[in-house]
Amino acid sequence: MKWFRGSGAPRPATAEAGAAGRQARRSTGLTEFTRVLASKEGAAVLDLGPTSPANISFLTGFGGKVCNEDVVHASREPRYFTPREDGTAAIDPEKFFAGNLNHPEHTFDAVLCWDVADFLTEPLVKPLFARLQFMMKPKGILLAFFHTRDAGPDSPCYRFHIVGSDTLEMQRIELRREARRGSTGAVHTAITDGFQLQRVFNNRHIENLFRDFASIKFFLARDNVREVLVVR
Repeated sequence: MKWFRGSGAPRPATAEAGAAGRQARRSTGLTEFTRVLASKEGAAVLDLGPTSPANISFLTGFGGKVCNEDVVHASREPRYFTPREDGTAAIDPEKFFAGNLNHPEHTFDAVLCWDVADFLTEPLVKPLFARLQFMMKPKGILLAFFHTRDAGPDSPCYRFHIVGSDTLEMQRIELRREARRGSTGAVHTAITDGFQLQRVFNNRHIENLFRDFASIKFFLARDNVREVLVVR
């Protein structure tokens, strides 16, 4: 995990914003999230996506601190898997949460969950939200994105960069892996398309994930994504 601190007023997008290959996206959920966050003095924020300097700059500008834990990437680490009798390996939730999101009760005022639930392996999904509910302070807020069925099974996984209180830039995540040596003995590096969408939640499924939270609000975006803002 990585903690970042800052002070002063929220800052605008850094020079990193607008980089080639990124898509701009308006977010009503983010607007509501930042409005509430601005009212929480010295707020502690948990960002569950890949590290983004733009996010750190923006969020620490509220005078609080940010913890970054990239749980989707972490869920692929071999150390969290246990061998099975059929020779395959399955992720062990106890091992995973012993090494990730291991924070005391009532640590965070706000959580940016992004679309983590759509790309996380199934055994970790329900335990993840139970852990987040435990770590959040009463009346803490959480913003999450969920793809709709119309988005399609090949929807890419993005790194989200905050470039304003209502605007994101989305950067497609590509995973690199080392292929086998070729006939000449050279090692070739292949690039995969990134993480695959694991499931599509409907409204009832989403409500079940947050059934222990105080309230839930849905925003349907134009890009076949449900934005969900919940209060602990």
